[in-house]
Amino acid sequence: MHSICSNQCKNLLVNICQWELWGFGVSDATPLVFDGHNDVLLKLFRAGGPSKAGAFLSGRDGAIDLPMATRGGFGGGFFAVYVPSPTDLEFKFQEMTKDVYDLPLPEEIEWEDAMPVVASQVAILFELERIGALTVCRSASDIRTALTQKKIAAIFHIEGAEGIDADLHMLDVLYAAGLRSIGPVWSRPTIFGHGVPFRYPATPDTGDGLTDHGIRLVKRCNALSIMVDLSHLNEAGFWDVARHSDAPLVATHSNVHAICPHTRNLTDDQLRAIAESDGMVGLNFAVAFLRADGKMQSDVPIHQMLRHLDHLLEILGEDRVGLGSDYDGAVVPEDLTTVAELPTLRQAMAEHGYDDTLIKKLCHENWLRVLETTWGS
Repeated sequence: MHSICSNQCKNLLVNICQWELWGFGVSDATPLVFDGHNDVLLKLFRAGGPSKAGAFLSGRDGAIDLPMATRGGFGGGFFAVYVPSPTDLEFKFQEMTKDVYDLPLPEEIEWEDAMPVVASQVAILFELERIGALTVCRSASDIRTALTQKKIAAIFHIEGAEGIDADLHMLDVLYAAGLRSIGPVWSRPTIFGHGVPFRYPATPDTGDGLTDHGIRLVKRCNALSIMVDLSHLNEAGFWDVARHSDAPLVATHSNVHAICPHTRNLTDDQLRAIAESDGMVGLNFAVAFLRADGKMQSDVPIHQMLRHLDHLLEILGEDRVGLGSDYDGAVVPEDLTTVAELPTLRQAMAEHGYDDTLIKKLCHENWLRVLETTWGS
């Protein structure tokens, strides 16, 4: 036991030294990226749970860990808790290489089945904090402090509210634990609403909106200053949130439907509503939502990402656009497979004509702005 602890401490010290050596002061690793979505917790859950958290310090098979974050200038982001459905990923990815596809949605997951998974992934998040891999942030000032101290700043986020009961008691419990952002649905239905299927080409107008439970969830989140994430929600649900929420409208990881007509992407009308609310959209790196042909193929040039950014900037303005990579949860462009490659994206932005001020806003300042507005600090 002593040797295990010693090795873990040794790995931590090594990575702290690397953090200082590679540093966020290096020009190609700045400005820091604060990102709208990742699935690190799911990957560590599948690898074995909290006992596997130490791999984040020394290096893991995935898109984000401390060494890669240091090299790429990844300052943190939304760490999603997500309950997976039994899925044939090989079939899913093969279907999404076709010219037209419409994948069936998984069945709804009951609260009793979801809660053990949610609890395990939350435990992973706090184990990562315990071993010094990141800091769980409950306010925008917490994020600023973490970034200044060169610590990964993590928001406790839930993607799909299967772990929340109809009475919303668990929402209050998880808020006390640090929950600050929630998406009422992943693509499958919940007691709160309906998500979009993985369908191309199609619009996000795919069915009913929020349930009565969903409207209560939105209002309770407003009362607690928990951000409501619109990504994965269908169009009717989107407009229900717009009607019932008094907070900025935010989609943490979504793209432009006018460029890629996928159900997961946002129409220009939705983008205008987000702009009017002084909200935010994080650009999703998932290739099926970037490519004009909607295919799950990684040979996507970075200029295609810039096309989406240009369109988002045109409608939302410079203060309401950021990044929402979906790292560790999606197939991403082959030039940006991990956060270590983020300098490539910064360079492409600069070569595209974005000035330093805009790049800084896209990388993290806009997320801090909308979180301060939503959370009140």
